[in-house]
Amino acid sequence: MTRAPFFIVLTALVAWMPLAARAADRMVTVNGEATVSVAPDVAVIRIGVTSQGKTAREASDANAQKMTTVLAAIKGGGISDKDVQTSRLTLQPQYDPNKGGAARLTGFQVTNQVTVKIRDIDKLAGVLDKAIGAGANEMSGIEFVVSEQSKLLDQARDEAIADARRKAELYAKAAGAKLGSVVAIAEEGATPPRPIAALRAASVPVAPGERELRAMVTVSYELVH
Repeated sequence: MTRAPFFIVLTALVAWMPLAARAADRMVTVNGEATVSVAPDVAVIRIGVTSQGKTAREASDANAQKMTTVLAAIKGGGISDKDVQTSRLTLQPQYDPNKGGAARLTGFQVTNQVTVKIRDIDKLAGVLDKAIGAGANEMSGIEFVVSEQSKLLDQARDEAIADARRKAELYAKAAGAKLGSVVAIAEEGATPPRPIAALRAASVPVAPGERELRAMVTVSYELVH
């Protein structure tokens, strides 16, 4: 009684294996790719003030005064409170590097930097001008962002699938077959590079350029004869 079910299962597996191998042979696997280029509509800047003083209190007070003016200028450029966040605040002792022997403490340096999200990219140059004019002297870069990135990626995915099907149909035709059902789809991709704009002293020029959103898929189709 125990051998019969085992025999039936074993027989079914032996019969299925050649069919599975033939099914695997009757597939075509291709890569599809599509790119959507779009101008960024949001900018993120990291900007602030670095100040020096003979004492930690003196450096901190000087920095706080300047930073208050810079923040007022940024918000005066149409930026709301929720889009301004402190991202770096440091206090470092400064030493005289030119003296021999033990290093001599010469003062302190305070750096206060905020991250600012500018949702209207047309305001970017004006906000930078206001911040620099108000005393900002520290900046680590500008990041340009596409706010509707997910929707644009969906468009690229549709086009990547269409690209894969076009290639698969060419291969199927060359092999004297037709495309059947989709067997598998796998997506892969990479984050596009982020452009960085340089900071100048006045009338800051910025060039957002374009960002490329890329979708890449691997699709397997059945081949039908």
